[in-house]
Amino acid sequence: MEKRRIDSLGVNVSLLGFGCMRLPIIGGDTKKINYPEAQKMIDRALKAGINYIDTAWPYHEGASEVFVGDTLSKYPRDSYYLASKMPTWEVFKNPQEDMERIFSEQLKKCKVDYFDFYLIHSLDVGHLKNCREYKMYDFLKKKKDEGKIRRLGFSFHDHPDVLKEIADSHEWDFAQIQLNYLDWDLLKAKENYEYLTQKHIPVIVMEPVRGGALATLNDKALAILNKANPKASAASWAIRFAASLPNVMTVLSGMSTPEQVEDNIGTISNFIPLGEADYKVLAEAAAAYRASGTIPCTGCRYCSDCPTGVDIPRIFSYYNFFQINKDKGGFVNGYRAILEKEQAHNCVACGQCMNHCPQGIKIPDRLKEIAAFAAAV
Repeated sequence: MEKRRIDSLGVNVSLLGFGCMRLPIIGGDTKKINYPEAQKMIDRALKAGINYIDTAWPYHEGASEVFVGDTLSKYPRDSYYLASKMPTWEVFKNPQEDMERIFSEQLKKCKVDYFDFYLIHSLDVGHLKNCREYKMYDFLKKKKDEGKIRRLGFSFHDHPDVLKEIADSHEWDFAQIQLNYLDWDLLKAKENYEYLTQKHIPVIVMEPVRGGALATLNDKALAILNKANPKASAASWAIRFAASLPNVMTVLSGMSTPEQVEDNIGTISNFIPLGEADYKVLAEAAAAYRASGTIPCTGCRYCSDCPTGVDIPRIFSYYNFFQINKDKGGFVNGYRAILEKEQAHNCVACGQCMNHCPQGIKIPDRLKEIAAFAAAV
């Protein structure tokens, strides 16, 4: 397994990290992790040399940290690096007490005495206000001084000017940003990466495959990749794009199946950085995918729970499937499988979801569009 030695942090991290955000589940319930399947995946990953495991307070509606604790507790503590995060969107009545409660509960759920990496979660211009109001950095810096956090960073979803403000405001050991070949220009990931590199802040990549979207693409984009390399999966192209950047410490992949684990291990264990011709292929594939009309949803579920019960990620998933495959029957069957009370027409455009969407999607507008489309087909 390819590793990156980061002397400033004293770590030797696998270039591929295991994100525990999209673990296999039972019966479509995100809280019910399929333990036997997920444990086998983690065991395989660690055996292959992956040593960076990432979880967070909201993943699998709180079940991810418990799963990580149950699964990793059989391994020596110094055989892996564990990362978790402090939620920035919680409305705290007593911030210091509430953050202490959450942090203590996370240690207990993960069955550890310290976190190797700990992040202020999902910073953007809105969450930054909460972070400052709660004095979140000062709280976590104290935990670092106590040895309960070994390296302190932040995860980020916003524009470069906001990133610069955050990066310049404190001393950070690392930063986690959304980065992939589609968002390199679309969401200005290039500018974010370059500024962090300029600041000598190592980068952890999230959403390298954009929630799986860059693993499926559309027929035209897939044909472009297959022509360039018939043996390489679409996901491997995306992973290689992120891993080829020199200031990237690890590329997180939210793996959901054993097949994804094997594909990613194969990509990084025999890692070949992208060359000039490869970048041209990806630029062409990205252009073909953008033309498909999909909604840039990664399925992170930060928009949930909707106050009126609309299942936003599931609706977007079926709509994107239609935009890629133009299969109206498939869309109709999938959409009608959603409970009526969870369908798009129930959106009241309150805008709460937009406050949490890392992609900046105008969710009420897109739901209105989908509701009209669903009524017409």
